[in-house]
Amino acid sequence: MERRQRLLGRNLSVAYERPLHIVRGEMQYLYDDEGRQYLDAYNNVAHVGHCHPKVVAAGQQQMEVLNTNTRYVSELILEYAERLTATLPESLSVCFFVNSGSEANELAIRLARAHTKAHKMIVLEHAYHGNTTTCIDISPYKHDAAGGEGAPVWVHTARLSDAEHVLEIVQKLDAPLCGFIAESMPSVAGQIILPDGYLTQVYDAVRGAGGVCIADEVQTGFGRIGTHFYAFEKYGVVPDIVVLGKPIGNGHPIGAVITTRAIADSFDNGMEFFSTFGGNNVSCAIGLRVLEVVNEEKLQAHALRVGERLLKGLHELHPRHEVIREIRGSGFFLGVELVEEAGDVVNQMRERGILVGTEGPLHNVIKIRPPMPFAEGDADRVIDVLDEVFSRKGAKTQSKN
Repeated sequence: MERRQRLLGRNLSVAYERPLHIVRGEMQYLYDDEGRQYLDAYNNVAHVGHCHPKVVAAGQQQMEVLNTNTRYVSELILEYAERLTATLPESLSVCFFVNSGSEANELAIRLARAHTKAHKMIVLEHAYHGNTTTCIDISPYKHDAAGGEGAPVWVHTARLSDAEHVLEIVQKLDAPLCGFIAESMPSVAGQIILPDGYLTQVYDAVRGAGGVCIADEVQTGFGRIGTHFYAFEKYGVVPDIVVLGKPIGNGHPIGAVITTRAIADSFDNGMEFFSTFGGNNVSCAIGLRVLEVVNEEKLQAHALRVGERLLKGLHELHPRHEVIREIRGSGFFLGVELVEEAGDVVNQMRERGILVGTEGPLHNVIKIRPPMPFAEGDADRVIDVLDEVFSRKGAKTQSKN
């Protein structure tokens, strides 16, 4: 930690009161430098499992042959684009590849601006879309917090889950609308499920004002919510632009933007789009293999089945522990909202060998977003250990009173 503080920027955060020195990962497990195993119920980046052997092999094999950029013709990027667009509604047919969700959201804004010739954006409170300058501008979670400078004049923030507020913002705009961007299930805001009909109303209003609708699926895509391959499908809407990020590469840096032919043609305005590493051969080989594993191992159905077991167990804990305010989520995208900050519970779970995280503007939501191989026994273990931690917490509270 002393070397880290000397060599790295000090605003890089570290998880847990007692930092972990993780040296190895295997599927839903992580191992520290002393060989201790941790059940990972937190890191959704390793979507199909830490170091999944088929994904590792795909990267190794392609790295031995060629890794270059998209200025050379390649079958791999075309096959990947075909396989990726096959998972989406027919209108979403054109792909751009980058290296992260942040880059993908940045590019999505560029596409929207090129198509609409406008700048005004509507975002949701507590939203987070990445670490670039533009992404910070559209992320109230960052620009409204410590070190932030607030929203720029072209960004309008809507209350979470309040469609009427979006309509009100649209009606009061003093300039043309570029678009609306939101996670289909807001994650940083606290693992939120949007109300039925919300996105339909919002998308209709935004399109009625000439804007485009961007779905940030970085956290929820590829079957994580169990019921659908993408979270926007749950609400019966079709975005104009879909953004994908880290999980699609299982930890390898990949980002993707998929849009309509009309929007892609608007972006083709004479300025070349090029990303040195976006869509490189190794990334495409890995991306293809991740998609194959998701389908071959039926991970969406697995997330639904095990997620329902986990939700059932969490709901059974609720009446026994006053510290729990609400349980919510779908598949492997779950949140346990507490009546107080969740940091102590998360640290106690870490000491017992289970990794979860905190989320929400009040840091009072335990987020559970495991790698997709997370099994029934793992779900039961999370419930049992949470029960133990909550019980100890309740006993301490009573003794103080």
